[in-house]
Amino acid sequence: MKKILCDFRFLLFLAAAAFIYIQMRLFATQSQYADRLADAIESENHCTSQLRTFIDQISLQQGQIVSLDEEKQRLEQECGQLKVLVQELERKGLGRLIDKNQVPVAAVVIMACNRADYLERTVKSVLKYQSSVASKFPLFVSQDGSHPAVKQKALSYDQLTYMQHLDYEPVHAERPGELIAYYKIARHYKWALDGLFYKHKFSRVIILEDDMEIAPDFFDYFEAAAALLDKDKSIMAVSSWNDNGQKQFVHDPKILYRSDFFPGLGWMLARSTWDELSPKWPKAYWDDWLRLQENHKGRQFIRPEVCRTYNFGEHGSSLGQFFKQYLEPIKLNDVPVDWKSMDLSYLMEDKYIKHFADIVKKAKPIRGSDLVLKARNIGGDVRIQYNDQPDFEYIAGQFGIFEEWKDGVPRTAYKGIVVFRYHIPQRIFLVGPDSLKQLGVNDS
Repeated sequence: MKKILCDFRFLLFLAAAAFIYIQMRLFATQSQYADRLADAIESENHCTSQLRTFIDQISLQQGQIVSLDEEKQRLEQECGQLKVLVQELERKGLGRLIDKNQVPVAAVVIMACNRADYLERTVKSVLKYQSSVASKFPLFVSQDGSHPAVKQKALSYDQLTYMQHLDYEPVHAERPGELIAYYKIARHYKWALDGLFYKHKFSRVIILEDDMEIAPDFFDYFEAAAALLDKDKSIMAVSSWNDNGQKQFVHDPKILYRSDFFPGLGWMLARSTWDELSPKWPKAYWDDWLRLQENHKGRQFIRPEVCRTYNFGEHGSSLGQFFKQYLEPIKLNDVPVDWKSMDLSYLMEDKYIKHFADIVKKAKPIRGSDLVLKARNIGGDVRIQYNDQPDFEYIAGQFGIFEEWKDGVPRTAYKGIVVFRYHIPQRIFLVGPDSLKQLGVNDS
């Protein structure tokens, strides 16, 4: 009996120990769960706090977006009002400057951006000779952007109409390292020419840049050339510039040439040609674009032997490229020429090829080495044949003229022939491999 009672007590002790152990484990587990629950509650509270902060930030940003949108709408309204004001000023200014009884020969536009000192020099040069013919050649300054000094300078002249191109659309260059300026310039040109041709209804426009001076006979020259531009549709534009117009390479201010190479730098364009160019105007490098065969389509350009514009812009978008060698020594014509009395019909397409061929075939051909020395020892005109572009560049380098080609055409060339004065009044003709054949000249 005692043994049974002892065994029962031992079992109770084991049961009690087991119960106590289970209770302790339960307590420990409950404590762990309680700690985890507290951590979860704390995390939830933290997330809730962050969510509220995030919601507050979103609300703040939404408020800022609304404010910015309102500011944008306000600025757009102001911009619209400014455009209306500028258009009204242009209309009033143009009405004041144009004689209703005089049909303008061409509008003259000076393209400007951020060089107030250059613009002043250009405007003074133009007004010196434009004042007496203002009704024939109404003057405009078109500014790209809002440089305050340029705008102030342009508006200080009563003799011209101010235009402002405000373009806030971002510019994306197509190739790495390109200057954004060339894209902006192309946009500005299209805007200005569209305005002058389509809004102001001019039949011709002369384009100048804000770093040019003009010759005394600049306007007489373009008035005489306007008739050519109207009659001969094989002439794409008339230029006042000769790339090889440096003092040592020119002589006769009355001589004009046709060229397959677009010279630019003071040029006149007709509305009929702009109708064709405007819809496909390039994003950048508009001048080289005009030199492509696909755009000029075999049409040619009139250029003088002696320049009627002088480019003094050493600092600009082209970063002074070639300035010292090619631009600074340019000869600006200072000899009076009575263009009204001159017969320019020799420049018409059907007459010019024979006119030019007669001059070229009279020139004495020279070959071999020491071409400069040989040319110097000959009294009259000389022609030198080149075989290809590298050969031309070598010969041009010997004489010091422009070596550059664009789309297979040397600067100033007509039918592959580049002409310049050397031992004045001697003319040098650099003749391409098939130039004489194109002119119908027998090289025997």
